[in-house]
Order: sequence, then structure tokens, then C-alpha cells
Amino acid sequence: MNTTPDRRAVILSAVPVSTAMRRYLQPGDRIMACDAGYHNAERLGVRPDWIVGDFDSAARPEHQDNLVVLPHVKDDTDTHYAARWLCGQGFRQIVMLGAIGGARIEHTIANLHTAVYLAEQGVDVLLADEQSELRILSPDRPMELSRGDWKYLSLFPLDGPLTGVCLQGVFYPLQDATLRPDYPLGVSNEFTEPTARLSCTGGHGLVIVTKDDG
Repeated sequence: MNTTPDRRAVILSAVPVSTAMRRYLQPGDRIMACDAGYHNAERLGVRPDWIVGDFDSAARPEHQDNLVVLPHVKDDTDTHYAARWLCGQGFRQIVMLGAIGGARIEHTIANLHTAVYLAEQGVDVLLADEQSELRILSPDRPMELSRGDWKYLSLFPLDGPLTGVCLQGVFYPLQDATLRPDYPLGVSNEFTEPTARLSCTGGHGLVIVTKDDG
């Protein structure tokens, strides 16, 4: 099995995306469409390498050799099944598009949990929509983020206290801090340098960069 760090896949979930999201696709990406996510593949002009789902939110595609049909009664969401399968195939970079927003907030939350699962397996995972990018901060895996067109950087604990937090290159820096789920101390920080640097020693953090909403 190839487990090289540059092996990259894109998961397309069901929240509709615009053609502008093509900027997240790279040559050589392997594409996994989940249920209605195959409509996003059409919007982005790509052919999925695999289509997986129980097809409760979209008609089952016809004449597809790369189709994996899941039972309606199961523990995994379609996206989580796809993530576990790709992880098992050795992919160490996974981009999730069409996985946040939409009409059903529980799907977004479920996909964030899937992102934590991937991070626990050592996968570099990114979720993106038109206005934001989301990543998972893991213990002893420092992260650097370029400011680019982003203005705000938020950090939230996901699975209990986020400990040993260091945050530099922002308006409100932190050093060996603890963030707790009952107080949103890490919301709407701002870049002050071209690169922000983040790290933690315990827990998992949700890192969100967003553009100026003005």
C-alpha cells in the first residue's frame, strides 16, 4: 500500500458547490463522490474515481462501474465510509468539499467528526466552502497558516479541553493556554503576520480561517 504523504484525495459530499471551488482540485487528485456529491463532480467538471452511498438523497447513478452501494441501515454516514476507505488505501491528504453548510446542520457536525477521525489517523484534512477553510489541530503536530486573503482565524476545542495551546502571528497570541468547550475564547482572532503558527499538546482543535465579511 502506498502511504506517501503526497497521496491526495478529494471527497465530494452533497452540499452544492460552485465552480469556484475548482481551485481546490489538483492534478493527480483521486475523486470520491458521496451520494448526491456526484452532482458536485458534474459542477466541477471532474469524473469521480468512485461513487459511494445509499442514495437516499439522490437518484442512484446508472451505468457506473465505479459505484459502491451502501445499505440504508448502517452506522457510517456515506462521507465517513468514504473517509475510512480512503484512509485505509493510504491517502494522507484529504480535501472535503460540499461537506459544510447546507440545510441540515447535523450533516456538517457529522462531517467535522469525520475530520477528527481522519486527523487521528495522521491524515492532513481540509474542509472548505466559498468563505472559509477548516482544519484539525492535533497534539504535537504544529500547523502554519498563510494569511493570504484571510482575515479571521478561530480555534475551538472539539473533544474536551484543548491544552498547551500556542498561537502566534495573530492579534491575540496564546502561550501554553487551555481552551474549553464552554467558553469560545478562540473565536475571531485576526492575522497580524503573513503566517500564523498553532500548536497544542492535548485534545483536538477546529481551526477556521474566514474572509472579511464586510
